[in-house]
Amino acid sequence: MAQSVELIFDPATEVALRVNWDRLADSGLPSARPVRADPDHRPHLTLYAADRIAAVAEARLPELFGDLDLPVRIGALMIFGPRRGQVILVRQVIPSLDLLTLQQQVARVCHADPHGQFGTGNWNPHITLARRMGLHQLGAAVEVLGRSTAELTGVVRHCRRWDGARRTVLWSTEPPTGH
Repeated sequence: MAQSVELIFDPATEVALRVNWDRLADSGLPSARPVRADPDHRPHLTLYAADRIAAVAEARLPELFGDLDLPVRIGALMIFGPRRGQVILVRQVIPSLDLLTLQQQVARVCHADPHGQFGTGNWNPHITLARRMGLHQLGAAVEVLGRSTAELTGVVRHCRRWDGARRTVLWSTEPPTGH
């Protein structure tokens, strides 16, 4: 799924999530931290992802995020998997009614498969900390992250459209950062 619609966190929340990435990477464990500096590689919450997003949806999506001011609570560690002896380590995002409503609006505009992972009742909001983590590494990861996984309260004010095939932001509701 190379195309996605993602929420971007406030600076303090982003920094706290990057600390999770850094602790894992600095301990020699798999981490979502990029190997090379990349301003577009950021902690995010995916509202929708697919192989492609239709032009008609592309045109309608930005209007959903005009006055975005969405409180978010980021909770405990969770794992997805195992699959082939590996897991994905994530932080749960505790769903609020506003968050669920926004995600369903995005899914509707994008014509998400109602039975797929972005269909009503199927979406599992999370922030990825590490992919391809071996089962044998889980204990070390939990120990390394320790108290840095205490519940976070943040806010989302921006959304972006990510093209994973080209590894670029197609549009963003965030003001330019000047780089």
